Amino acid sequence: MAQACAAAMWAEDGASRGLGMVLEHVAPRAARLSMTVGEAMVNGHGMCHGGFIFALADSAFAFACNTQNQRNVAAHCDIFYLRPAAHGQTLVAEAVQRAEAGRSGLYDVRVSTREGALVAEFRGQSRSIGAKFFEDRP
Repeated sequence: MAQACAAAMWAEDGASRGLGMVLEHVAPRAARLSMTVGEAMVNGHGMCHGGFIFALADSAFAFACNTQNQRNVAAHCDIFYLRPAAHGQTLVAEAVQRAEAGRSGLYDVRVSTREGALVAEFRGQSRSIGAKFFEDRP
């Protein structure tokens, strides 16, 4: 189910694809995406603009919270930047569910360099919108 939901989302996700993100792995309530920092993503300090790091984390969160045939959206997100990322580095965002209550879920996303240096910690709260990806499946 997680794979089918991810494929349906990926087909419509022009934002993630447009930023060069790669969906590396999806499992129930978890996902991993990567993105290489391009020249157009570097800010006036010569480092990756935080908005692109947030976008990568948010996309990993989105794929993780949409693995159970229930469409979910973000209700609230926070990010804590810990170190800069440079042009040419590949960032990896790993999202996992921490809690679920009713229509809400809580997810943590770690954004690291491919070498393992922690760049940011993201926390997102999801909210089910009451729609399914596939009506013929539970």
